[in-house]
Amino acid sequence: MTENEPKQTRQQRFAQWLMDREEKREEKESSLEGMVRLNVLVSFLTLGLVGGFESVRLVITMIPYL
Repeated sequence: MTENEPKQTRQQRFAQWLMDREEKREEKESSLEGMVRLNVLVSFLTLGLVGGFESVRLVITMIPYL
């Protein structure tokens, strides 16, 4: 900080901390969403390999009931 810049008040520092915390939380949630999508994709691929295409179609048709 230079001498010309006013000092931040405690309230301004607290508000900045809250904003930074919210940004970090959003980044964490977006990475979590990506991991969930990857997990769903891998689960469908595994189901397709083990149970065959018919089991994948059955699961897809049952999604609205979950």
